[in-house]
Amino acid sequence: MRELITKYKLVIRFIITFLVVYGILTIGHFIYLNLSDGSKFYPDYMTNLVARQSNSLLNSIGYNSEIIPHTGEPSMKIIINGEFVARVIEGCNALSVIILFLSFIIAFAGKLKTTIFFGFAGCIIIYAFNLIRIVILSVGLYHYPDQEYLMHKVVFPMLIYGTVFLLWMVWVNRFSKTVNANA
Repeated sequence: MRELITKYKLVIRFIITFLVVYGILTIGHFIYLNLSDGSKFYPDYMTNLVARQSNSLLNSIGYNSEIIPHTGEPSMKIIINGEFVARVIEGCNALSVIILFLSFIIAFAGKLKTTIFFGFAGCIIIYAFNLIRIVILSVGLYHYPDQEYLMHKVVFPMLIYGTVFLLWMVWVNRFSKTVNANA
């Protein structure tokens, strides 16, 4: 048993570090959601921000859009030309994807400065890509509402998680001390 632990020390360290960081960030996210009362920013600050920024992007590309709080659930409605096309829920704000991304980056840490910079840059890329995803999805749902399942459940999750995977591959192959030390 000791031989196996020694042989797979780096794998075990990665798994433990990933799970610990993921657990801490997830608990922090849970606390944030429970402390968010929704009185100023409905349903919570990040979801509201993502909805407002998506709305601004939609308007900037020529769509007459607005966002309003959804009365039946904690979300924001996206309305294009008076037609309700999508809702922005807490899961749409990319925080859970960013938590997953950061947990991996920290578990495969490189130099401290590089890890912080890449983690920050990756969060910005994921956040921006998520805004673009919401805008394109909203426009797609406005024009092709019958394709909701394909767009929302297949294409766009594949694109957002594909982006995260590509960022991970860049990180592992270019910056991680763990992989570079074993090469």
